Amino acid sequence: MSNRNYNIYFHTHTVSGIIISVVLFVIFFAGSFSFFKDEIINWERNESTTSTKEIQLDYDKALKTLDRKYVLYGRNLTISKPSIENRVAISLEGTKDTLAPAKQKEGSFFYLNVKNFKIFTYEESYSLGEFLYRLHFLAQIPYPIGYYLSGFVALFFLFAIITGVLLHWKKIVSNFYVFRPKEKLKVLWTDAHTALGMLGLPFQFVYAVTGAFFMIKLLIVAPVVMTLYNGNENKLYKELGYTDPEFDFKNKVLTTDFSINKLVEKTKSNWNDFEITRVFIQNYGDANMHILVEGELLNHKKFTGIGKVMYRIIDGKEVAKKNPITQNRYLDVVKNVLYRIHFGDYGGYTLKIVSFILGIITCFVIISGVMIWLVARQKANIPQKRRRFNRRVVRVYLAICLSMYPITALVFIGAKLFYPLSQSNLYMLYFISWLLLTIFFIIKRNDTFTSKYTLVSGSFLGFLIPITNGVTTGKWFWNSFLNNQLQIFFIDVFWIFLASITLYAAFSLKPNPAKTN
Repeated sequence: MSNRNYNIYFHTHTVSGIIISVVLFVIFFAGSFSFFKDEIINWERNESTTSTKEIQLDYDKALKTLDRKYVLYGRNLTISKPSIENRVAISLEGTKDTLAPAKQKEGSFFYLNVKNFKIFTYEESYSLGEFLYRLHFLAQIPYPIGYYLSGFVALFFLFAIITGVLLHWKKIVSNFYVFRPKEKLKVLWTDAHTALGMLGLPFQFVYAVTGAFFMIKLLIVAPVVMTLYNGNENKLYKELGYTDPEFDFKNKVLTTDFSINKLVEKTKSNWNDFEITRVFIQNYGDANMHILVEGELLNHKKFTGIGKVMYRIIDGKEVAKKNPITQNRYLDVVKNVLYRIHFGDYGGYTLKIVSFILGIITCFVIISGVMIWLVARQKANIPQKRRRFNRRVVRVYLAICLSMYPITALVFIGAKLFYPLSQSNLYMLYFISWLLLTIFFIIKRNDTFTSKYTLVSGSFLGFLIPITNGVTTGKWFWNSFLNNQLQIFFIDVFWIFLASITLYAAFSLKPNPAKTN
């Protein structure tokens, strides 16, 4: 590689990495915990449920309950299951009946408990698992700023990965096995950055690509919409398969008896190992009522197999059918594979744990990259004023990033002690505590102290999490295991292991004799 190309790759890699470092750390740290979103939700609510994506609901009874409260006639409604929990999401559109009261023309979104049909608003159903999941794509920042910011960070991360590989290409194998902890500080950080970066390279590449796709795909397709579809984005989404067929409202009451439970069972009987994940009802109670029953094959049967059947209720006929085994288009496969590999929901706990570890490794790669940048800019030929500024930048960076660990552990305790913790109170507890702890470490002006005591405090709070759960609910982790409440058991034991590892790491840190001003 010529010196010119090397310098281009080096500076592109460095600049793109430094610009996105803090946000990228937040994304990967919160994203690592998001792999356990379902377990966190059930742990927080002190519930346990069957580990299946399938909607387990008495549809007929549930809809009768909802009809008494909302009057469903003429409405479109969607029943889906975004998480493995005891609640399903219900999306209600306003009725198409023009003579209906204004209240019935309003849409609504809420969650429904599948056992007792209790209704929860989005705010009432908000949980720590949802918070961490949404934090990993910065959804707390007003839309669409947070979405686009996380998307462009993922895109810059992709540049950093590619340029990093090009920089180390000739020595990519040999450098992977090199680690010299007794050498000077820059060598230590460089070895750790290179080795761990290569170890997590496939993981990082996948999440850079899929993260950018999910968050900024609207900007990507905008030129396509304007040039090929004359600005009609609905037509594009229809061809991409993001919309459902539409049927006119006849404004005539349906006189035929129907059972959604039977239609769901009929759909399941078409294919073995098929789980129902979504039910879409159009024109409820109208003569032109249609029901779409959608699901997917189990992972071991087919990695991506989406199937659906559309029923016309007046005569019970199937008007459309998609076979999950033979009728998946190339476009369907691409979309579904991107979702699958991003969420890591196809390999059970083993894949989730491995993904979490790789996510935390990526966090360390980000930190080591920043430390390499700092050490390289502390040379004697650099003016003292610039060196002090560089140290302050890294001090703020470390304070923001490393504080996430103890604050996350603290909020786990708060979510259990003050359950149900509202969305606003969850925001206040997490962000205000994070801000105060960050300011404390910035004022302390000691990077080694920051590193050590974020790990120590996070470990201490981590050990308190299963204790808090046991004291407040009586479900100690051994009892949860014996009662087959695996989600609750997993979170308690997960924190015991994580706290033990980080505590060991904290006491393995050696003080840095360098100045801390």
